[in-house]
Amino acid sequence: MVGTLRDVRPRGSSGARTGAGVVGVVGARGGAGASTFAAALAHRFAQTGPTALVDLERAGGGIDVVVGIESAGGLRWPDLVDARGTVDARELAGLLPRWGGCAVLSADRTRPGAPPPGALLDVLAAVEEEHPSVVLDLDRCDVLDRGAVLASCRTVLVVVPRDLRAVAGALALRPALVELVDDVRLVARGPAPGGLGVLELAHVVDLPLAASMRHDRGLAADAERGGGPAARRGALGRAVTRVARGFA
Repeated sequence: MVGTLRDVRPRGSSGARTGAGVVGVVGARGGAGASTFAAALAHRFAQTGPTALVDLERAGGGIDVVVGIESAGGLRWPDLVDARGTVDARELAGLLPRWGGCAVLSADRTRPGAPPPGALLDVLAAVEEEHPSVVLDLDRCDVLDRGAVLASCRTVLVVVPRDLRAVAGALALRPALVELVDDVRLVARGPAPGGLGVLELAHVVDLPLAASMRHDRGLAADAERGGGPAARRGALGRAVTRVARGFA
């Protein structure tokens, strides 16, 4: 594994910044598909400018697995435990693994654990310096704790399947989200086992609807084959395209 970065100076910014800013994605419950949606959105943003996908799950196996680059070389969060102070943004960007045109900062399934808290904000600042679009795969516990990372988001998208447990989860997350983030939107997902409609869901959780998507039957099979959700043209692809247009 490549060595860590520590206490180095930046070499300048990447010039004029046009992008989505920092966009957080969080699931209303486990299995909501937030990591997949975050990855697909980052891949979409990367078609128009430098983009980074950042894994902030405390107990996940790594978003590099979601996008099929778990064997690629490059830095993961455990390599950045000693990154403090001013992190060289350009050097960091060059050491991250890439998924197509998107830089990926992931957890490591072989060295599990949360992103190092002492280095977290400094590293994220460096990532943002080189990438005008940054998609954060947020951890629900961090949202509930009202962490500093949440306050850095321009927008947070809450992925909510249309079932009772997900609605309860969205209602639990909502106070922290609307307190710290000006723009919080809903991504509704099917199926709806109890018949809960998209507009009814948006009314119950009291969040504006960014997109809705039907159940994508091929998504799970594609994930098992590797390569990530980049090429999806079904429900996920349409929803991501709609959301991305809102940042144009």
